[in-house]
Amino acid sequence: MHQHINLPPEPTAGKLLKSANKFRVLLTAAAIVVSLLLLTGYTYWPRSPVQLAAGENMRKAGLYESWKKGEVVVLVRHGERCDRSDNECLGPKDGITRNGSQVSAQVGHSLSQLGLAQTDVLASPSTRTEQTAESLFGHPVASQDWLFDCQKMNLSQVMAHKASHRNLVLVTHSGCISQIESKQGYPHADTSEYDSAVFISLDKRSRPVIRGVLNPRDWKQLAMKAGD
Repeated sequence: MHQHINLPPEPTAGKLLKSANKFRVLLTAAAIVVSLLLLTGYTYWPRSPVQLAAGENMRKAGLYESWKKGEVVVLVRHGERCDRSDNECLGPKDGITRNGSQVSAQVGHSLSQLGLAQTDVLASPSTRTEQTAESLFGHPVASQDWLFDCQKMNLSQVMAHKASHRNLVLVTHSGCISQIESKQGYPHADTSEYDSAVFISLDKRSRPVIRGVLNPRDWKQLAMKAGD
């Protein structure tokens, strides 16, 4: 005796269409949710450190007070590279341009207005960083090899060279700055401009934190605010 088995009816074309439409709606909703999450993430976790010249970012970060206390580290990228520009070279081809030297001198003037009495300066040993440092401060600056080895650079190494109660300015390369930014939560940060700087200071737990970026055109504005 054969047992009769009731099979479920085959779905009709209408039901298949309805299921497909439902799937498309769910897929669209999921895509919207993902987009909102990505947008929210971008809002709260920006691609690059904040621009310190915008609004009151410098004051909000407490950098004026931190500078007075000798608690700040500044990584400055060298000036305009001669081998990547049509502008006249300052000297050797592996150095910076005369235009770059002038911009560096302007940045140095603004930096001096913050006060350099308790500030140490080191530079990478490359021609372009040594020339930039001399343009920034008006005299040759001591160089150290670790400021050229960007692949191995980290924030602990940077802080190890900072003396207590003294600011530290490091004249280095975009690759080194990018390395520090990447390890501090900005892996996709924009490449540093010539003569731009990244400011670092300690948080309430005495941990070094990137406070933001200052581009060369904004240095003068920064120095003016410091005198307010």
